[in-house]
Parts: sequence; structure tokens; C-alpha cells
Amino acid sequence: MILDNVHSHDDLQKLSDQQREQLCAEIRQFLVEQVAQTGGHLASNLGVVELSVAIETVFDTNKDRLVFDVGHQSYVHKLLTGRRQGFSNLRQFGGMAGFPKPRESQSDAFVAGHASSSVSIALGMARARTLQKEDYRVIALIGDGAITGGIAYEGLNDAGDSNEPLIVILNDNEMSIDRNVGAMSKHLSRLRTGKRYYRIKKRWRKITGMIPGGKYLYRLTHRLKNWLKPKLLQPTVFESMGFRYLGPVDGHDLSKLVFLLHIAREMNAPVLLHVITTKGKGYAPAEADPSRFHGIGKFDPVTGRSPDKPKFTFSDAFGREMMTLAGEDPTVCAITAAMPGGTGLLSFKKAYPNRCFDVGIAEEHAVSMAGGLAKQGMKPVVAIYSTFLQRAYDMILQDVCLQKLHVVFAVDRAGLVGEDGETHHGIFDVGFLRQAPGMEILCPASTLELQQMLRWAVKDCTGPVAVRYPRGGDGAYTGSGWEETSSVCVHRQGRDAVLITYGALIRSVLSAAELLAQAGIHPTVLRLTRIHPLPGEELRRYCGDGVPVFVVEETLRGSGLREAIAWELPGHRVLGRDLGTEFVTHGAMEALYHHCGLDPVSISELVREGLSYEK
Repeated sequence: MILDNVHSHDDLQKLSDQQREQLCAEIRQFLVEQVAQTGGHLASNLGVVELSVAIETVFDTNKDRLVFDVGHQSYVHKLLTGRRQGFSNLRQFGGMAGFPKPRESQSDAFVAGHASSSVSIALGMARARTLQKEDYRVIALIGDGAITGGIAYEGLNDAGDSNEPLIVILNDNEMSIDRNVGAMSKHLSRLRTGKRYYRIKKRWRKITGMIPGGKYLYRLTHRLKNWLKPKLLQPTVFESMGFRYLGPVDGHDLSKLVFLLHIAREMNAPVLLHVITTKGKGYAPAEADPSRFHGIGKFDPVTGRSPDKPKFTFSDAFGREMMTLAGEDPTVCAITAAMPGGTGLLSFKKAYPNRCFDVGIAEEHAVSMAGGLAKQGMKPVVAIYSTFLQRAYDMILQDVCLQKLHVVFAVDRAGLVGEDGETHHGIFDVGFLRQAPGMEILCPASTLELQQMLRWAVKDCTGPVAVRYPRGGDGAYTGSGWEETSSVCVHRQGRDAVLITYGALIRSVLSAAELLAQAGIHPTVLRLTRIHPLPGEELRRYCGDGVPVFVVEETLRGSGLREAIAWELPGHRVLGRDLGTEFVTHGAMEALYHHCGLDPVSISELVREGLSYEK
């Protein structure tokens, strides 16, 4: 196999065009077989095999800077830069990450997990190169989804005006961003991407460079071409921003990609290469259902089927209740930022297309638009993953809470999310949402509670309210339903200590309480269903006099509830266990809980140590 001998840029350069084509086929087979064992982002990586091979052939990413946008399509890049062995433990605790990580390799230029920032980052690197008088190329690889984010246009606007040598590759796997119209447009597009055009252009430059006054003649003809071009063809938005535009080009035509990347490399200006690819390319199940294979668990590589029966998740419960609420109330509407499938809104989108707004990767716009909808009498529900809601912090404060508007935030993937790691854990929303005046925050521990809380948030609440819930399903805990009149659920009563938690962590805490009971320690277990405003009076009622209190939560130190609970319980010693002060790595949830001390054994040990200190 050719893949066995390819570990770097130098190895790729030694291959013929035919060998590189064979390499692409081998990479696809390798990815399907490996991801079937570990799970991961498959469809997006299958779609960029030729593009990744072309980039790694033309550029040396150990020196040249390749900036991914989101980064879930970096598997081929990792494979071609000496990390083949890492795929056996891809996204597992202690193993290779599913996103670019500079600590893994010099070839990974920047951590990338959130969308739309690659052009800005790449421009910063290009300007650093110029200021430091160094010699390397900078490439930003951005998808047509990521380019819907506002920061992408901020970066493009600045980069196009900067005159910095910079290559932006637009990986368009769904739609053309700037529509070309008419036969002349199509004809000139074919000319721009044809090898013959560039060979003639290069030969003309060489000829004019050899004759007296040739440089003046070349500049004159170049200006004439630039004058005629907009007369015959409406410029793309990228050309209007100051980019040299190449494309669109077939992203699975390897030889043409290599050729055009060489052209872009020589242009010494801001260049945008528009590449058309097919998500899931080369693997029939992924081509037929790219959404399911975007991020998938283990599956049968022959059939594409997953071994486990799909579980009813919190996202499913959210989507089901939204359907019911929309049927009852015509003012209920849903907003998502390019995640109708991930947030459980596909059925809602189909049933109520006029009341489901997918704004693309534009969380700030989503929240501000929700403010406008609410101000005019609608009931908007904004469904966004916790990690992505961080982008809209200013809009939550200014365009919702400041004006006391009834906007419901469905905060999906709250808490640790597992294999996606640092960039995707939802561990900051408790801290920043509690800072927003007037915001109520509810935390269901079961899908039943989620549906009940969502119904209350939509129908009975009058101001901003967030319902935060974890990834996955109920697990072993199903709950008994939520009483809106109480913010504290008493799961267990004891005399020796009080354990307080909220959300899905109740499972670990209840298991820890059982371990403690077996050792003769009997704690009270309280679960907060509403964490803001904090139910101080209820807590004081259940905590008794002077009993040690232990707060267990999935937040970074200082951003959770421990300090606030200590204020409410001045007569108690309040200890806690959280995620610490560092970003949390990737891995299975069980491994991450153990790593962070949130597994039942670690929690029970925390209580024992705290009680020993009391004695």
C-alpha cells in the first residue's frame, strides 16, 4: 500500500499523479475502517481527501501554516503528517484528538473547534510573518457552513484589503456561495480554472519580460483584462473584497487542485480558491446520509449500520415537546444556528417551516433576532449547544435580559460532552448565564423533566429563561417529574452530610451516596432543578444546622454554585468538587468523570475526607 510509506510532505512530492490517486482510495478505506471502530467525524473527512492530499503535496505544513475552520475535517491531514498510529485511539481518553492540536504535532497550526474564525487567525499569522520578515505560506480552510458566521466576513473584509499573501480555500460541499449566472459567466469560469489559461498567462509574462518595455506592456494588458472582466462578468463577492478568485473547481479532481494551489501560491496576494466537494465521498452510506455520518459512533463498515439501537435523547425530548407547543400556540417559533438535526428540530422544521429559522453559524444574530421576535409578541425558543452559546454572550445581556424579553434558551450539550473535548464541553454557561440579570436557569435530570420545564418556560414564564440539559439520554436515571413550585428535589435524607448537585450529575451523586451508606455514612442528597435564582430558603430548610455541605458540579472552579450556596448557608462548612481550573480533555464520559473526580468513588472519598476534617 502506498499509504504505508507516506508520512510527510516530502513523501507526497515523490509520488506520481497516478500514485496520489491510488493514495486517496487507500485513505478512504482506512478512514472508514478506523472510524467504524472508534466513532468520529467521517463524512466531512471523506469529502476532503483529494483536497487534503493536494494541500499537503503543495505545502509543507510543518512550516507553512494551515488553519482549519472547526477542524473536524482534519483526519486526513493528521494521517498525512505522521499520525497514522494515533487513529487506533482516536478521541479516546489520552489518545489522539479529533480536532487539530498543536501539542500533538508541529503540523497543527492552531486549535480549531468553533467555526468561522480561520480567516482572521490566518491573517494574523500572515501579518506576523511579514512583520518578522519570515518566509512561509498561510492557508485558511473554511467550509460553506462556517462562512455563514459573521466573523468570517469580518476576516475576509480585512484580509482582502490587507494585500497580505494569503490563501483562503472555500470548501463548498452543499451550495455555491456566490451564484454565477449566464453562459459567458460559465465560460469564463471554465477558462479561469483551466490549465491552458494559466500556461498562456505565464508564457505571456515570460515573453514580455524579455523584450524592451515588456514590463510596461504586461502591466497594460493586465489592466485591460481587469477593466474588461467586470464589464463581461459580475465579480464575485470575494473579488469585490479584494481577493483573487479561483474557481469553482471540482474538489475531487486531484491534479487540477494541485495545479491551482501552485497558482495560488505564486500569486503573492489574497487568493480565494472555491472548491466543490461531496460530503461522504467514496463511501455509499455516508454519501446517502452525510448528516448521520458527520459525527457517528461505532458502526459496521460494510453496511454502515450502527450496532446500537438509537436511544431517546434529551434533544429528541426537546424536539417532541416543541412540536406539541407549536401545535397549541401559533406564536411559538424555533431558532437554530445551523443545527436543526443536532438540536432535535428536524420534525419541527418540516411541520412548521415558517416558524423555524435556521440562521447558519451565526449565534449572535440568532439571539438578537430572538429579541426582536419576542418584542413583537412571538415566543422564540433558541436552541444552541452550550459551547456555541458562548459567542452570543453580549446579545444575551443587551438584546434580551436588559429589556426583560421572554426568550427561551434551550441550552443543549450542557456539561461534559465526551470525545469532542475541550472545544465542545458545555462547562461555561452556568457561570455566564447566572451573571445575566433576570435570567432564570432550569436544569432537568431526565427527558420527562426537560419537557415539563420547557412547557413552563414557554407558556408560564414572562422573562428570559434557560433550560440546560446534557448530551445523550436518561441513562439509569429517569426521574419522577418536576414540580414547578419547588426548586429543590430531595432524593435521600440523612444526618451526616448534605450532597447538592444539579442536572445529569445526580446519577454519580446518588451512586456515591449509596457507597457512603454502605460505609455507615448517611447523607442527604439534594438536586437543584432551578439554579438561578438560587433557592436559598429551601436550601436552609433541608440542610439543617451546621451539617457539612458538599456541592458537586460540572463547571470550572469559581464559575459554579459553591460560593453562592456558601453565602446562603453561613452556618455551614461548604466544600465542593468541580472540574478544576483547566480545560478538560477528550474521552469517554466515564473516563472524564474519573479524571475530574466526579465518579461515585471519588465523590464518596471527598465526603469521607471532609467529614474526617470535621472530627
